[in-house]
Amino acid sequence: MENTLIVGLNTGLLSVAAVAALLISVGFVVFSSDMKSVTHRAFFALTGASVVWSLFNYAIYQSSDTIVVLWLLRFIMFSATWFAFALFTFFFVFPNREYTFPVWYRYALLPATVAVSLLTLTPFVFEAIASFSATGQIEQVANGLGIFVFGAFALILDFSAIFLFIRKTLQARGSAGSPYRLILTGIIVTILLIIVFSFIFPAFLGNSSLVEYGTLFLLPFTVLTAYAIYHDQILNVKEIATAVLVSMLATATLVEVIFTTNPILILFRTSLFVLILIVGLLLVRGVVREVQQREKLEKLAEELEKTNSRQETLIHFIGHEVKGFLTKAAGTFSALVEGDLGEVSPTVKEFAERALADTRHGVTSVSDILKASNLKKGTVEFKKEQFDLKTLVAEVVERARPTAEGKGLTFSFEAAQGEYQVVGDREELGDHVLRNLIDNSINYTPSGSISISLAREDKKITFTVRDTGVGISDEDKTHLFTEGGHGKESQKVNVNSTGFGLYIAKNIITAQGGTIRAESAGAGKGSTFIVELPA
Repeated sequence: MENTLIVGLNTGLLSVAAVAALLISVGFVVFSSDMKSVTHRAFFALTGASVVWSLFNYAIYQSSDTIVVLWLLRFIMFSATWFAFALFTFFFVFPNREYTFPVWYRYALLPATVAVSLLTLTPFVFEAIASFSATGQIEQVANGLGIFVFGAFALILDFSAIFLFIRKTLQARGSAGSPYRLILTGIIVTILLIIVFSFIFPAFLGNSSLVEYGTLFLLPFTVLTAYAIYHDQILNVKEIATAVLVSMLATATLVEVIFTTNPILILFRTSLFVLILIVGLLLVRGVVREVQQREKLEKLAEELEKTNSRQETLIHFIGHEVKGFLTKAAGTFSALVEGDLGEVSPTVKEFAERALADTRHGVTSVSDILKASNLKKGTVEFKKEQFDLKTLVAEVVERARPTAEGKGLTFSFEAAQGEYQVVGDREELGDHVLRNLIDNSINYTPSGSISISLAREDKKITFTVRDTGVGISDEDKTHLFTEGGHGKESQKVNVNSTGFGLYIAKNIITAQGGTIRAESAGAGKGSTFIVELPA
């Protein structure tokens, strides 16, 4: 009989511990997700008051001493007062992150709550335990007049809280009101169970047999609120899963207590439960911080992407405008050089020729920037036509020959025997790949030679530009084909470099199904650029 009673008591402890662990875990997750949020702090305070109330509610059935039971009953009413206050506060501030409490809350409601909670600890609410049942349960309590003060205060707070939340629920229309309705349903059921079985039955009907199950009365509110939080994605699934796991692990440590009769073992395993719960809450906090950090980084990445998109749009717009003005200026200088506007003096003509060259270079630079932007956005469409690559290379080489030989460079082109038919965009390959690579070699080779070759092996055509120029350091190789990438010393050699040429060339070659790479033994040892295309 004694063992049966102990198992029964320990089963009650297990149920209390399970609900308490779940309550405090969920409340701590909400609180940790945003400690500065007044709503989250209020919810954590509410779960804390619920846990305290449930522990007193359980403890009252573990003693038969009249004085102890009387004080435990008073503490139940004490914690119930603060539960009602915490519930009102939570519903009052929900769902605000920041809130300034009104004067009446700070200087009227809060002092009243303190006064009523202290009143419950006096004989004015419960004077004495009138009688116990044969099983040792409280059968009748001698009430004082203060019971009506407590009852009125608690009922006003509870129903005011429900009224506030009903009004907020009605204002949150459509899908936005779903979490409100879930929370409202849970709290109404919980409050009704508490009022009926933990207040009306023992206080006015002399029946306290159901108060023992008070912990379970909190489940409707806890479960539905947790589901509402999950359903509305206020919290991350990982956070909720961690909280549930922690409460399950903590509760599991008390399973053996059910079959334990040794008081020392009961104390040890109960202490172990508390320790696991504390460590688990620290784990929950770590998970919450991890999730918040990840969400923060994702938000920053999204904002950065939007900023980059706006900047690209602005650059694109400015680029088009600048290109238009430069093109018009080039037309004017060209007309002066060609004599379309009549004969001009040699000085003016020389000035116009230099200005025309600079303006055309400006048009080319702006065009490269716009081309790079379009390639990045994926808005460039490439033609697919068959043409002879050897003929195209020869044309580009001849256009570049005067510039190369003007610098005193040895300039050669050699193509092995064979067919060089390819399918792709002839104009893009000629202007932005072949011309770019040859011009780069000329610009970065102060003296020496540049050799251009074309070869075919099976179904692969290889175009190579080899020079004896400034070469490429290992550090510079990492920047070669990047957007706006420059070598460390490159702009000292070629002040007009935009850094977009090789980036554009790589994107075009990749789109044509080919590859492009650079080789160099190091700074001052020349460079070799190799393009491979499918024949």
